[in-house]
Amino acid sequence: MADVTHGDVSATSATTEKKLGLSALVALVIGSMIGGGVFSLPQNFGSVASPGALLIGWVITGVGMLCLAFIYQNLSSRCPELEGGVYSYARAGFGDFIGFQSAWGYWFSAWLGNVSYAVLLFSAMSFFIPVFGEGNNLPSIIGASVVLWLVHALVLRGVREAAYINTILTVVKVVILLVFIVAVLIAFKIGVFTADFWGRMMIVNGQEPALFDQVKNTMLVTTWVFIGIEGATVVSARAANRSDIGKATVIGLLGALAIYVLVSVLSMGILDQASLAGLKNPSMAGVLENVVGPWGAKFVAGGVILSVAGALLAWTLFAAELPRVAANDGIFPKVFAKENARHSPSFSLWITNGLIQLFLILTLFYEAGYQALFSIATAAILPPYLFSAAYGLKLAWTGERYADGESRTGGIVLGVIATVYGFWLCYAAGDSMLLSSLLFTPGLAVFLWQKKQQGQRLLKGYEWAIVVALLLVAAWTLKLVLAGAIQIA
Repeated sequence: MADVTHGDVSATSATTEKKLGLSALVALVIGSMIGGGVFSLPQNFGSVASPGALLIGWVITGVGMLCLAFIYQNLSSRCPELEGGVYSYARAGFGDFIGFQSAWGYWFSAWLGNVSYAVLLFSAMSFFIPVFGEGNNLPSIIGASVVLWLVHALVLRGVREAAYINTILTVVKVVILLVFIVAVLIAFKIGVFTADFWGRMMIVNGQEPALFDQVKNTMLVTTWVFIGIEGATVVSARAANRSDIGKATVIGLLGALAIYVLVSVLSMGILDQASLAGLKNPSMAGVLENVVGPWGAKFVAGGVILSVAGALLAWTLFAAELPRVAANDGIFPKVFAKENARHSPSFSLWITNGLIQLFLILTLFYEAGYQALFSIATAAILPPYLFSAAYGLKLAWTGERYADGESRTGGIVLGVIATVYGFWLCYAAGDSMLLSSLLFTPGLAVFLWQKKQQGQRLLKGYEWAIVVALLLVAAWTLKLVLAGAIQIA
């Protein structure tokens, strides 16, 4: 038992690691993207956009995300030695400092997101067991803690075993979403869908929104629902075939995109925009209840539970795996690289889940403190997408990793679109992006300490310029927070 939980595989191990196949990688991508957010899409979109604006928004978002997915596919095939996905691409393209900050922000966002998933899980369970309330009372925190350590034990048994369970949960959640889609497709009313197709009768914040504003608002909603597209690249070291990483990313993105579009668009043919905007979340429950009766709401609530449970498992894998890869590269402290006899990132997992447990307790006694840190960490996961896209563009532009005479036009076009979309994601995050500077700043101290321990040069010339800019942004953000111009919630 001690071997399984703490043993270092670098010493000796008779256990041969079992790698992940294409289906497991696809399930990780879909399972990490489709969490609890999809069940609130009808209300989220109904409150900001008309059907016409929604369709335009999805076309723009689909193009941007597909280009990003193809960038990941291209990078995984051209850079097979880079095993940390978004972190490794940021480091390879822009140096150790940018690579560390990408890993630091991604890790924080991943495990703090799992705290939210745990709370949401028991909030959904209160639909069947009222004692759990809003998911942040004592029974909920006890239940969430039990689930947390069950997931912990599962991952310790091996990444492949955990990925197998995630595959089952992903299949179940997709089936539930397909049942919803079929039901609303049958009940779809074209008259309801086209009644105010361009939102001329919409009122948002007391006024009729312009079409451009409606489209922009739909894209603000979609900023968050694709977090996890990078899932296959994060666990690329565990893949049986390197070519499966890119395939899984594109297949997972297309699957999630189809589900998101159908859920949001078909719902607008069931209830008008104002009715959708007034639904309580998870709003899919209200839509399905309108179609099939009260049992529809319970069906969706059950779907939320299974969906969030799957996302919790997938993100536990990511949150433990990325520090392990960064430690192997010498970016994180070496101790994070330890694996047990089953090749599970044991030390990283213990630290990650220990922090999640701490913050679960914090939500019980000091919810405002957790919410404050979550606000700061929310957008920290977005810059790695931008750096990945920019690295793809850099390779295509310079010809690095391309064969002599190989056409780079397609790579350049993909890189430009994906990079612009990466900038958009960071811009759309708004105040959350500014707040994330407060998280990246303490990461600077960890990075410098690690470099000093290795006897390496602390920072290169251009990295000093980035540090100065980061400190200035953080100071400005802190000033805005203290002045009340930015709310932490």
